[in-house]
Amino acid sequence: MSFARIQGLDRSLPVWVASALALVLLMALPIGWIASLSVGGDTGPTFAHYRRVFADPALQKALWNTVVLAFWVGLASVALGAPLAWLTARTDIPGRGLIRGLVMASFVTPPFLGAFAWVMLAGPNAGAVNKLWRSLSGSDEPLFNVFSMPGLVFVVTIYTFPYVYIMIANTLALIASDLEEAAAILGAGRLTVARTVTVPMAAPALLSGFILSVLQALALFGSPAILSLPAGFHTITTQIWTFFQFPPKTEMAAAFSMPLLLATALLLLVQKRLLGRRGYAAVGGKGGQRRTIPLGVWRWPALLAVLAVMACPIFLPYAVLAKASVSRAWAQPLGWDNLTLANFSFTFFEYSATQAAILNTLELGVMTACVGAGLVTLLSYVTSRRLVVGHQLVAFLALAPVVIPGVVLAVGLFIAYTRPPLLLYGTLWILFIAYLTKEMPVGYAQSDVTFRAIPVDLEDAARILGGGRLRVLRDITAPLARSGVIAAWCFIFIGVIRELSASIILFTPSTKVMSVVIFDLKEEGQFGAIAVLGLVMLALTFATVAVMQGLLGRDVLGARE
Repeated sequence: MSFARIQGLDRSLPVWVASALALVLLMALPIGWIASLSVGGDTGPTFAHYRRVFADPALQKALWNTVVLAFWVGLASVALGAPLAWLTARTDIPGRGLIRGLVMASFVTPPFLGAFAWVMLAGPNAGAVNKLWRSLSGSDEPLFNVFSMPGLVFVVTIYTFPYVYIMIANTLALIASDLEEAAAILGAGRLTVARTVTVPMAAPALLSGFILSVLQALALFGSPAILSLPAGFHTITTQIWTFFQFPPKTEMAAAFSMPLLLATALLLLVQKRLLGRRGYAAVGGKGGQRRTIPLGVWRWPALLAVLAVMACPIFLPYAVLAKASVSRAWAQPLGWDNLTLANFSFTFFEYSATQAAILNTLELGVMTACVGAGLVTLLSYVTSRRLVVGHQLVAFLALAPVVIPGVVLAVGLFIAYTRPPLLLYGTLWILFIAYLTKEMPVGYAQSDVTFRAIPVDLEDAARILGGGRLRVLRDITAPLARSGVIAAWCFIFIGVIRELSASIILFTPSTKVMSVVIFDLKEEGQFGAIAVLGLVMLALTFATVAVMQGLLGRDVLGARE
């Protein structure tokens, strides 16, 4: 081993140690405090808090509502995402790029913002869809009441199915058509081919998409708070939020957080075990082509059906937000007498919290994205190159926050940082720690894929010529990994902009962010201001996506241009 190599490795060691300690603090401190406080008593450990939680009929009902919501969202997301993925990946449906773009728009749209829009669309009294239904049918009953469990399942599903779509579309794009064509030559019909060949080979992706959808539904706070609370029922996340209404019941919140934390960890473990034991692969050489299936006369009807589906998460919500932003009364038709720009003036110049919230959001977004992208880049490089003993543990810790729902993370951070030695509650730093922890897995996953795609031979050649580890990383690996680092930055930034579940517990009047202000405006009934601020949030999100696509030449779903 050359002196330069030893020197390079030694110089990088403090950076690695600091990164590992940061990971441990980010993960262990909040979870440790939740576990400790949930069994803490005046005279020693006790399970009294758990007994109070599980013996309370109202809390039992919240647990059951969460299970029902997550199960039906998982099934509905598979039912919606799988056909869309098959149409864009395996058929000649027109406008496949348009469909991917619409799915991407649904993917990055904050679910709570979509829930607000659907309140204006399907509220039982003033909702636009129900008003249209009454005018056409003469019925006194609404067509669809969004303030219900079916309404909540519907709204959560239309912003969750992209997880299924991404999984299945990417899998189908890798499966060669040879096996399907062989089955067809032997006389199998299209349904038989799909049932016996395509579906089994895509089964891991179906399962992963289902579990990811369930996890998203379990962890959501915004949509249940907007739709379930007016309907008179709670989920786990909204119930945890109520524990922080004055006076806060942190012990109850900690005890009630543990089932949600354990459920998410168990689901991910089941996913890993099932996919590890039942894997499918399609191996093909030059003949392993993926041929499109002609839809014939059904091409345009299929496209119309897809556009009708995408109207639910995109066209209708965006249209009603745009209408409400320039309306004096959002429930009235948009005529000249109802047209106004007062909502913009009120939102930006009269409502006191808006300007500070926008600045806080941008400051936290940029800071979290920069620190997070740098941290996950370093960690993914260390783990992909196996530079240190225990690199598997580093990878585990970097991905571990994915099992911590935002509300649960907020509970842990609230407990940890409202007492000595670190009194961070009431500052932007506690939100920064929450965002950094919550968004680390998506950034790490993106960086890890990037570094694994870079040949190690290039680095070895440079080190043989005398280059140290840090110099090789700076001069060779980092430029090649630029696209992955940019993607990680963008994903983290977008995640910060749309985050609500942790922010709603950790904010104070001086540290509000855009998502919290939107939630406050809903409580005040300021739908015009909600629409204005929601459009600003969407503009920031799509501007970030456009920058990423321009720099990387691919969309956020992974499709190359």
